Amino acid sequence: MRVFKFGGASVSSIDRINQVAQIVRQYEDQPLLIVISAMGKTTNALEKVAESFYAERRDEALQLFDQVKQQHLTTAKYLLVKEYLACEASLVNFFTEVEWLLYDKPVRGYDYYYDQIVCIGELLSTAIMSAFLNEVDVKNTWIDVRDIIRTDDHFRDANIDWDFTQQKVDTLVKPLFAKTGIVVTQGFIGATDENESVTLGREGSDYTAAVFANMLDAESQTIWKDVEGVMNADPKKFPEAQLIAELNYAEVIEMAFYGAQVIHPKTIKPLQNKGIPLLVKCFLDPTLPGTIIHNQSISGLPPIIVVKEHQALIHLKSRDFSFVGEKTVGHLYHLFEELSIKPNLTQNGAISFVCCVDDRPDKIEQLALEASAYFDVSVEKGLRLLTVRHYTPEVLAKLVGSNQVVLQQQSPETAQVLMR
Repeated sequence: MRVFKFGGASVSSIDRINQVAQIVRQYEDQPLLIVISAMGKTTNALEKVAESFYAERRDEALQLFDQVKQQHLTTAKYLLVKEYLACEASLVNFFTEVEWLLYDKPVRGYDYYYDQIVCIGELLSTAIMSAFLNEVDVKNTWIDVRDIIRTDDHFRDANIDWDFTQQKVDTLVKPLFAKTGIVVTQGFIGATDENESVTLGREGSDYTAAVFANMLDAESQTIWKDVEGVMNADPKKFPEAQLIAELNYAEVIEMAFYGAQVIHPKTIKPLQNKGIPLLVKCFLDPTLPGTIIHNQSISGLPPIIVVKEHQALIHLKSRDFSFVGEKTVGHLYHLFEELSIKPNLTQNGAISFVCCVDDRPDKIEQLALEASAYFDVSVEKGLRLLTVRHYTPEVLAKLVGSNQVVLQQQSPETAQVLMR
């Protein structure tokens, strides 16, 4: 049993969808579960639909959604002949899920509507990919992951009910492999006990695949990407980035924690718990060795560079010169949890506390409002956070360059620099 995850880039064009089919065909003689993300930039497009809807710009939201509809129908028409009508019927059902909502008015929080709209991207891509595999005689069974993965109602970052989900995997998923050997499903999404769609956090498809790998006791999980494997930096920003052939779980968790986009932060735990190796391979050239991630010790790693743009620094200063101690900081972290804010860098002074977070205006505004009961609050935006694991002073100095340093923290292993 293997688990494959294909990201949005691997199904972003007709040629790439054909390439995915060629890769899958090589493994059709063994049980295989395939998790597929939304096509290309579909998630971004659906986010704009959600934003327009929530701002009560109905016509704009419908127009933006129609563009998503037409793109997927066009892709299906190019790819399918005998499977087209059945696939079109599935796509129309998913379109309807969103359209009935868009004709209404928002009466709940933004995160709820975000999940109901954005989740459709994965359903559309997998319906087309499953139909195409059947079209080219790679027999498979499509399932709606919302029938399998049960979560709480923490929209946009839902938590999985592991016991319920394991039961569904045992009763609904495992028997399917006797039917076709290949099962196709979605990443990133799940459902509450009231059948409301949820998402598991951005890039959550990796996590979904790891959950299935754990529950199916897979021999391995493979993430297929448009790069050679795990690189020591984003090759789009750093052309000199180099492949890391081998990593361990701990190192990847650290990379993910600091914002590396290769592996979702929650992906490693389900794999580590059962000792399942994670492979990161290039779908453009499957013959390349890629990267293997396991539980063994690794030495001699190069500097690993992570850059997070669009950062905000929140300054919190005690109003009456009271110390910012454990109780006050504990209250702040309770706020972070309530608002689903993950501080990327924090620093505690005697009467002050600063934290660097992703610049999400809605979350920052809520945090500032709540914290203003205890602090004078100010926010600085337009910042960039550099994190370097296994740094050297020379590498760090070169990366900081002439940028103005706002905040800096270093340990023997990791350096973080917030810059403007």
